[in-house]
Amino acid sequence: MTPTRLLLHTCCAPCSVKCIDSLAEENIRPALFWYNPNIHPFTEYRERRDTLVKFAADTGLELISNDEYGLRPFVQGIYTKDATEFADKTPQRCTYCYRLRLEKTAARAAEAGFDYFSTTLLISPYQNHDLIHSIGEELGEAYCVKFLYRDFRPLFRAGQAKARELGLYMQKYCGCIFSEEERYT
Repeated sequence: MTPTRLLLHTCCAPCSVKCIDSLAEENIRPALFWYNPNIHPFTEYRERRDTLVKFAADTGLELISNDEYGLRPFVQGIYTKDATEFADKTPQRCTYCYRLRLEKTAARAAEAGFDYFSTTLLISPYQNHDLIHSIGEELGEAYCVKFLYRDFRPLFRAGQAKARELGLYMQKYCGCIFSEEERYT
């Protein structure tokens, strides 16, 4: 039987390590998808991207990259509807960020004929799983490609340890300018 074709949105190499191992236990070998216009500053974006490129090559996984450093559009996108204030509080900005990245993944999965799409964000205990799941299901219906939900959180610490063993670059915050500020204040 042919394994399910899965496009896995990948926020970074360290978060992908145990997601990939877990999926392999289900005979699923995902293609990785890089689309993270939220990451700030550019040097951080480049480091995460380059680490993922090397990791994909080392593991023989296909990497599809939408290499678009999109800080300005990302920041503009988190303005509230009346544009008088930032939606920089976690629920609003994270909702926007999840939707932005998952929608691009769902669209790419549908366009390329994948059966499913998912995200490595599901390994993080710091992300809102219910919201990611809900957005994923909604976008799956809109793009006629199924969202594969897995709760990878129990694998988070082991994944981080394995990423360190592999010498992968380990970031210190989620990625956006606001999470960077929160990390260091």
